[in-house]
Amino acid sequence: MRRAEFKGSITTTGRSEALRLDKALFKAHPEFRQKAKIRAHVIGPGTMLVTLDPDTPTPEVETVERDPVVSAYLAFLERDMTAHPERLQPFTEDEFARLETLTGDVTVSDDDVIPDDVTL
Repeated sequence: MRRAEFKGSITTTGRSEALRLDKALFKAHPEFRQKAKIRAHVIGPGTMLVTLDPDTPTPEVETVERDPVVSAYLAFLERDMTAHPERLQPFTEDEFARLETLTGDVTVSDDDVIPDDVTL
């Protein structure tokens, strides 16, 4: 029996390197949800094993209230980016510098909770 294979790429996010993987992986294995803590083990040249961090408790599956307008907009963006990848452009060094200037004093944590009275 062949195991499922998911493709991805190594990219940059902020000042860190990141692994970007097919969305299908996360649909098939929701335990690897966003903000899950993981560990990576290099087990040989060109081979890495990624596991959930056993020291981090796994919360129960959250029920998320979805905004239909935001969902529709994100679906539009996904369709447009898939249909027209030539329109996508990486940020320039100047744009990164401007973003760092705008957000340089902002401190965030994966544990931060957005208050209920905030509307996105």
